[in-house]
Amino acid sequence: MSATGVKICDVEEADKEDVDKAVEAARAAAQRGSPWRRMDASSRGRMLHQLADLMERDRLLLATLETLDTGKPFLQSFFIDLDGSIKTLRYYAGWADKIQGKSLPVDESFVCLTKHEPVGVCGAIIPWNFPLLMLTWKLAPALSCGNTVVIKPAEQTPLTALHIGSLIKEVGFPPGVVNIVPGFGPTAGAAIASHMDIDKVAFTGSTEVGQLIKEAAAKSNLKRVTLELGGKNPCIVFADCDLQMAVKETQKGAFYNQGQCCTAASRVFVEESIYEEFVRCSVENAKKIVIGDPLDPQTSQGPQIDHQQFVKIMDLIESGKKEGARLEYGGTAVGEKNLFIQPTIFSGVKDHMRIAKEEVFGPVQCILSFKSQQEVIERANSSQYGLVSAIFTTSMDRALSVSASLETGTVWINCYNALHTQAPFGGYKMSGNGRELGEYALAEYTEVKAVTIKLSETL
Repeated sequence: MSATGVKICDVEEADKEDVDKAVEAARAAAQRGSPWRRMDASSRGRMLHQLADLMERDRLLLATLETLDTGKPFLQSFFIDLDGSIKTLRYYAGWADKIQGKSLPVDESFVCLTKHEPVGVCGAIIPWNFPLLMLTWKLAPALSCGNTVVIKPAEQTPLTALHIGSLIKEVGFPPGVVNIVPGFGPTAGAAIASHMDIDKVAFTGSTEVGQLIKEAAAKSNLKRVTLELGGKNPCIVFADCDLQMAVKETQKGAFYNQGQCCTAASRVFVEESIYEEFVRCSVENAKKIVIGDPLDPQTSQGPQIDHQQFVKIMDLIESGKKEGARLEYGGTAVGEKNLFIQPTIFSGVKDHMRIAKEEVFGPVQCILSFKSQQEVIERANSSQYGLVSAIFTTSMDRALSVSASLETGTVWINCYNALHTQAPFGGYKMSGNGRELGEYALAEYTEVKAVTIKLSETL
């Protein structure tokens, strides 16, 4: 469905039988002696570069499809999502012939070395908020390491994944190396998570679904699982910060992609002495956000993904009002028959409130106050989540000290959403397991084999 609720097209729905066929093809392509396994590593890297070249060529089409599918502003799709996807492919293309083992010092009559081998068939279940970017985050390292892949795009946003499938054919990847099965979570997604011939599954999405996937993986063949899940991410704004920069960055974190980010700046803790000024500046800044047609280059905020998500966000906004938070700005739907929500700012938020505990996944900024550094660290860590956090201060001593105390996989200092292909991404606690991006992701897609050789006795 488009941003206005108009049907874009029909997409074939894959079920368990289709997943079985895809896994069978992936398993055949992963076998030793297959064209894919016989291919030298540098050739794998070259094919990933060729795929990136085709994405560059089709950049306008892919960005348009992404915006039609998700409702995110076109310029975000064209510049940020496409840039990130292409960079990811090129980064892991460069790694393909550099994945190497070690020679280990053991007893003198032995030689011991390690080899890094492909895991095998990898399942990838992609979310609807960043369909193309999250696809490449999983596809690129898996192929770089020599695996084969079965990909299920989100049922809300399958179009860019299907076009990537056509580009993969155009590059000439051997049959069965990449298999795309658009379908629903309870059918196609569940079939991937529980499949006995899938060796690893990577999932990005909600914590609740991540728990189901991990359970299914354990009950089937104990397949590896990489999970990138929810977040209730703390931003700590100290009084010595650059106030205007902190306002801008925390709102970028709160409202980017209509607030539909696992990294959303969900809890903004502001030191008491600058609290009122911070709230006032945040409201002024939010008023500049342009809501409208996501294909209009002037638009900075589009619609929510669907009616179900829209209703959930509005319910949480109402809960904030009822529980005593002060609605400073927004809080209402825009128009009568669409999915646009005004950017919403609450002040006076307390830790026990639903909007301070639950993942809203919408354009809602919660601003809380704090008195001391130790207090705010304890409150920041009190969540079940631990994905990202941010610190705003001009004191690098304080920034490094506080960052060491925060229980999150990523800490941003005087910035927000500063993601780089070279840097690992993943969470602590119920925000997930494993890491994506960077060299660290390669470990998720390889098995390490130790080979020990007994030497003949020295004469």
